[in-house]
Amino acid sequence: MAWDDSRARAALRQVFDAAVAAADPRRVLARHLPPRPRGRIVVVGAGKSAAVMAAAVEQAWPDAALEGVVVTRYGHAVPTSRIEVIEAAHPVPDASGEAGARLVLASVRGLGPDDLVLALISGGASALLALPAPGLTLADKQAVNRALLASGATIAEMNCVRKHLSAIKGGRLAAAAAPARLVTLAISDVPGDDPAVIGSGPTVPDPTSFAEARALLARHGIAASPAVAARLARDDDETPKPGSLPHAALHLIATPAMALQAAAETARLLGLAPLILGDALEGESREMGIVMAGIAHSVAVHGLPLPAPALLLSGGETTVTIGTGPAGRGGRNTEFLLSLALALAGQPGTWAAAGDTDGIDGTGDAAGAIVTPDTLARARAAGFDPRAVLDRHDSYRLFDAIGDLIRTGPTLTNVNDVRAILVA
Repeated sequence: MAWDDSRARAALRQVFDAAVAAADPRRVLARHLPPRPRGRIVVVGAGKSAAVMAAAVEQAWPDAALEGVVVTRYGHAVPTSRIEVIEAAHPVPDASGEAGARLVLASVRGLGPDDLVLALISGGASALLALPAPGLTLADKQAVNRALLASGATIAEMNCVRKHLSAIKGGRLAAAAAPARLVTLAISDVPGDDPAVIGSGPTVPDPTSFAEARALLARHGIAASPAVAARLARDDDETPKPGSLPHAALHLIATPAMALQAAAETARLLGLAPLILGDALEGESREMGIVMAGIAHSVAVHGLPLPAPALLLSGGETTVTIGTGPAGRGGRNTEFLLSLALALAGQPGTWAAAGDTDGIDGTGDAAGAIVTPDTLARARAAGFDPRAVLDRHDSYRLFDAIGDLIRTGPTLTNVNDVRAILVA
């Protein structure tokens, strides 16, 4: 059967949905639960998946005396009966996140060695657990967060800074829980699956320092407020360092690599030869689009690195550096796709999809979008100059106008971005 537009679009959506399903806590969490303790079970957590993870714990342990609180993004709550769910803002924190973080920290204090703290951490936890360090306000953290989001900083860089402005991140939550046993179940949304970066590592040791955080702000040209500058001027290592949290353990229950493997298996069932190019690719979204277009061209023309029909898969988190000029509406996935479309220049028999597995590309209502061989032609017919749109970071509006956004709604999981290029 030949690959036409309808078949290619359907295949790309099936591949993306398979990646998301592989990270669904309702499917994967129960098998990672630790043995029940003799004492209390306190469940805490934060992230876009925190509520559905809490519900999965309640389902797996229907007769356990569970208590605790988790913080999730607005619109991501699900019903729970024993674990409190608080909704807060993401990606810029708000007062609800600050209040929720205080409750999370308070709930793990005063426990004993027979008690268990079960921490549920997923992407978004860093913004949602917004507890300022002494001497800082929520407004200080909000200002730094906005600047970091616009700077092109990687997630690891952003979370390094966030840890050193926090009273709960960078292992401080784990330290507060001692001597209780603490087990973290985490969904990774960061390149490399570093537990110290996932959600700014509230339950794991922190290898970073104040000096690194200062250097990152300087590198990205971010001017700190006097309070933030005073906080980061310290030279002590106040966060728990590697080897200092013997009561804490962590298990990754879903990762970008697992999601890409599920996507690849779906591709095989659809008659495509999949090639996973990596689960931790980073860099500017528009540059990634140019690189991926080059690989897709090689597949089409030379049959390298594999012959068509093929599906090129990759994951990770690209960045969009806004700069000082005016910016439109878009996310890193739609920006990647528009750059890809420009570089492909209408290459026949080539389609692509990219989206964030949490269902939200940036701050919009779409997970990502689809590119087809006639994307540029349809965009120009709709009155857009694709190159100018890319330059002003307005990719969402273009894909919305031509009907090619992928809208899933909140998926309640997050293993970062999935990019798929189909070469027929």
